[in-house]
Amino acid sequence: METNVRAKGPKAFIAKICAVLFLLIMIVFTLYPIVYTVLGSLKTNAELTAGGSFLPKSWQFQNYYQAFIQADFVKYTGNSVILAVSTTLLAVITCALAGFIFARRDFTGKKLLLGLYTSMMFISLGSVTLYPIYQFLHDVGLSKSMIGLILALTGGQAMNVLLVMGFVKGIPKELDEAATIDGCSLFGTFVRIILPLMKPILAVVALFVFRNTWNDYITTLIMTITNPKLQTLTVAVVQLKYSVNAAAEWHIMLAGASIAIIPILIVYLLCNKQFIAGLTAGAVKG
Repeated sequence: METNVRAKGPKAFIAKICAVLFLLIMIVFTLYPIVYTVLGSLKTNAELTAGGSFLPKSWQFQNYYQAFIQADFVKYTGNSVILAVSTTLLAVITCALAGFIFARRDFTGKKLLLGLYTSMMFISLGSVTLYPIYQFLHDVGLSKSMIGLILALTGGQAMNVLLVMGFVKGIPKELDEAATIDGCSLFGTFVRIILPLMKPILAVVALFVFRNTWNDYITTLIMTITNPKLQTLTVAVVQLKYSVNAAAEWHIMLAGASIAIIPILIVYLLCNKQFIAGLTAGAVKG
C-alpha cells in the first residue's frame, strides 16, 4: 500500500508540471499576437518592417492619433456597435426560440432540420455563400442598408441553436406541464418559465455572436462595397495600412487594430463570470 502511494507521488508531480507547462505555452501563444500588435503599433514603419528588436526603440504614440484621424474611428465605431449589438440581440432571440422548439416539440421534418444543423457545424462553406446572400439582399432591396448587413451576420447560428437545445433538454419537463395546467400557452411557458432559466447559456451565445460580429471582416467588406458609409471598424482598420501614396503603413494599421480590440476585451472582462457559468451549465445540462 505504501509502495503504491510513493509510486503515485512522482507521477502526480510530473503530471502537474506537464499541465502547468501546457497552460503556460497556451497563454504565450494566446497573448503573443496581442503583445506584438500593441508594441508594433508604437514603432515606426521602417522599424516594424525591418524587424529586429522586440521593443520599440522610440515609442511612437502619435501613431494612435494618426489612426484615429485617418480611420474616422468615431463613425466606424458607431457602425460596429450598432451592428454587433443588433446582431447579438436578434441571434439570441432566434436561437432561444429555435432551441426551445427543438428540445420541447416534435414536428414533421424535425430530424431532417437537426441533421442539417449538425452538418453545418462540420461543413464550412465560407465565401461560397457570400454572393448568394448578397444577391438575395439586393433582390429584396436590403443590400445597401444596415438591416441587410445585420440579417447576413445573424444567419449561420447552428452551433448556438444546438447549445441552447442541449441546455433546455436539461430543464425538467414537469415545469412545462405545470405551466400548461395553470393555463399557460406554449409561448407563455417559454417566456415565463423557460426563458429565465436559459440566461446562462444565452449569455454564452451573446458573447460568441458579439465577438464574431465585431471581428468579422470578409462578410462586412463584401456587403458594404456599394455603401462605404456602413463600413465597420474592422474594415476601416485594414484600410489604414495604405497611405495616400499607396505605401503600406503597417504601424498605423496595428495602432488601429490595438484600438479596435479594446471594446471586445471590455465585454469579456465585464461578462467573464456569466460566460464561465454558461459554459459550465451547458456542459452539465447538455
